[in-house]
Amino acid sequence: MSSEFALQEPAAAAAHTVADFQIEGMTCASCVARVERAIRAVPGVASANVNLATEKATVAFAKELDPRSVVAAIEKAGYSARSDLVELQIEGMTCASCVVRIEKALAAVPGVSSAVVNLATERAAVSFPAGSVTRARLEQAVRATGYEVVVPVATTRADEGDRRRAAEIVRLRNSFALAAVLTIPLFVLEMGSHYVPAIHTWVMTNIGMANNLYVQFALATVVLFGPGLRFFTKGVPNLLRGAPDMNSLVVLGTSAAWGYSVVSTFLPSVLPPGTGYVYYEAAAVIVTLILLGRYLEARAKGRTSQAIRRLIGLQPKTARVIRDGVAAELQLEQVVVGDRIEVRPGERVPVDGVVVDGESYVDQSMITGEPVPVRKLAGAEVVGGTINRTGAFTFAATKVGADTVLAQIIRMVEAAQGSKLPIQALVDKVTAWFVPAVMAAAALTFAAWFVFGPSPAVTFALVNAVAVLIIACPCAMGLATPTSIMVGTGRAAELGILFRKGEALQTLRSAEVVAFDKTGTLTKGKPELTDLVVRAGYDRNEVLALVASVEAKSEHPVAQAIVSAATEEGLSLANVTAFEADPGFGVVGTVAGRRVLVGADRAMAKAGIDVAEFNETAGRLADEGKSPLYAAVDGELAVIIAVSDPIRDTSPEAIRSLHDLGLRVAMITGDNSRTARAVAKRLGIDEVVAEVLPDGKVDAVKSLRGADRKIAFVGDGINDAPALAEADVGLAVGTGTDIAIESADVVLMSGDLRGVVNAIAVSKATIGNIKQNLFWAFAYNVTLIPVAAGVLYPISGTLLSPVLAAGAMALSSVFVLGNALRLRRFAPPLAHGNSVHAERASIRNLEILEPAS
Repeated sequence: MSSEFALQEPAAAAAHTVADFQIEGMTCASCVARVERAIRAVPGVASANVNLATEKATVAFAKELDPRSVVAAIEKAGYSARSDLVELQIEGMTCASCVVRIEKALAAVPGVSSAVVNLATERAAVSFPAGSVTRARLEQAVRATGYEVVVPVATTRADEGDRRRAAEIVRLRNSFALAAVLTIPLFVLEMGSHYVPAIHTWVMTNIGMANNLYVQFALATVVLFGPGLRFFTKGVPNLLRGAPDMNSLVVLGTSAAWGYSVVSTFLPSVLPPGTGYVYYEAAAVIVTLILLGRYLEARAKGRTSQAIRRLIGLQPKTARVIRDGVAAELQLEQVVVGDRIEVRPGERVPVDGVVVDGESYVDQSMITGEPVPVRKLAGAEVVGGTINRTGAFTFAATKVGADTVLAQIIRMVEAAQGSKLPIQALVDKVTAWFVPAVMAAAALTFAAWFVFGPSPAVTFALVNAVAVLIIACPCAMGLATPTSIMVGTGRAAELGILFRKGEALQTLRSAEVVAFDKTGTLTKGKPELTDLVVRAGYDRNEVLALVASVEAKSEHPVAQAIVSAATEEGLSLANVTAFEADPGFGVVGTVAGRRVLVGADRAMAKAGIDVAEFNETAGRLADEGKSPLYAAVDGELAVIIAVSDPIRDTSPEAIRSLHDLGLRVAMITGDNSRTARAVAKRLGIDEVVAEVLPDGKVDAVKSLRGADRKIAFVGDGINDAPALAEADVGLAVGTGTDIAIESADVVLMSGDLRGVVNAIAVSKATIGNIKQNLFWAFAYNVTLIPVAAGVLYPISGTLLSPVLAAGAMALSSVFVLGNALRLRRFAPPLAHGNSVHAERASIRNLEILEPAS
């Protein structure tokens, strides 16, 4: 049993320092409750959340970080804290004084237990409680004394975790195999003698009854104290400490069966007449089946974190960095901001940066979900983890290490996977007393059968008490929620949906109203020229070129949309003289000797120009939510123009699907009422709240919520942040701003609004899966513990063998894990128009901020 720890940066809004401790050796929900109580009792700890599936404790410190005290608490609770040993290759040492100097510097680093420096090998071996010191901090201490550290090939925490998990799986496999090899002949000797006459005859003829018992004793003892020793090393100390766990139940059950059999074998005279039976095979089969269950459970738990490993796998290990004009292959940890990095065809971009030379097409499907590679020229941004398809280019690193988009995505997913949902509260209350209650039930079962049971009463009492101890399974209850969260949030990330807070996974499924911001969320957020109708006698391209030439002098978004349209059509803009801007009315200027006026109807009226000819067109445009503009050339009306923010292509489908789910859809916007109503009519939106400021959006969310309705708000801009925070669940569109993303509970990484529907579907599927797991875990224990106690015996004569109880208990955890793994095959109700690769998460133009703890 061991623990390791990793420091997280606190969220902007958090007042506590948060640290993660990776704890090994927890086997059931009782372990979780015990570790949480121990850590919470440490002075300075504000909160502790232990997750069985991730084997991680997230601890918030109200004061300064104190990992040593937490590790001590873990050890006191019965879990030994694993020490890390780091070796540093040091350059520049020449004598013993160098050794002393470096040893003192390393020993002075807070958290270091010991530091030994070897001059001959030029290595320093530093030990410390797992995770309490970073390698970078040790290297900094060495460099501060004037020596250099050679940076080795680095391994990630995920690599280390995978290795430990793989080693544990191998140990369990070997233990199970040895136990099975020893148990099978034991089972044949005992049960075969009862049910197969030929085996009974062979045993009595060739071995004899006494020797048969001695052989069974030897085999069972090796199984219990060989492969089964793991249960004793964990279960007995916890039992003596008054904090029994799953291992304690196994120890009590198997020890009772084995101990009774030993007495029956070597001291049969102390037992009542007719009760001298042996249960060696029961003890051995119980250990073997539980080892099989643990082995299958370990393999299944490894698959629950595949999504994280896929994300980590997107990042290359090395980068070709140009320093002093020479390109060298460096470890990714050695890349710093400002480094120039070469990327060749087929390679992954190692870190985030800006192209400075060359051009290529880059596959950004892990960023935008778009399968079509994007052309990258000088000045274009690239993101670590994307794939360079053609050409070669050089870029300057702008973000490295934990600051890259990919690293922050991984942190988001890990934070959500490690969170504890409100639905877990009931489980925590039950598991706090579950194991002691099972032990009490076993004692009561033994007493009831011993007093009221048929002859031989002591045999019936023993068998049924052991069955109660063995069949109880707090493991299934402890795994029911976290495994589903791990798989569900991982699958969501693969679909481009980041749950920044685990609670949103549960709350989103209950949303009754989904409110959208209009600009940038339902619409593209960028005005475009949508309509241009010229009067008879005017050439469209000529008029557009004249209008765009004048508008090029303006910085208004509408003017920029007109200029962009002219440029895209290949029209040339002319020089403008005598340019004047009349705020609230329009602009005027001279182009190639022609006076051009562009503005609203009031600008035309002010100039004495009649626009009645376009009244019908203007009415139609207004009904479509577009604001008409006019242009006059040399005092004559020439054209009516409409610039609007086009609706996203995916918005209508997303809203239809939300209606199909029985949800009401609302729109909150700062636009005028006529424009807002026109957009709402086209999209089929149920409720509209228009002409609101940011503070008004918060009030609008409150009014839409009403007395008891759950509301989800979807937005992208800075003025959406308060509403995102106020809603029960805030969903930020990935193309939005940093502050909106920080205020949100869920991030739609590709900006596709169909992700809202898919996020709700993921939430429903995950919570449904959790409920299935909890139902199984509770129903299993509530139903089978009484059966194991023998409640059916007076009715039908049915008793549950401890061997069958062990098989049922071993498979119960595997069932829960297998059910959670079904979420990996979750298919979104609305597939994106592009391919969503299972091994990639997508995010677009994000500067993700650290998730709230």
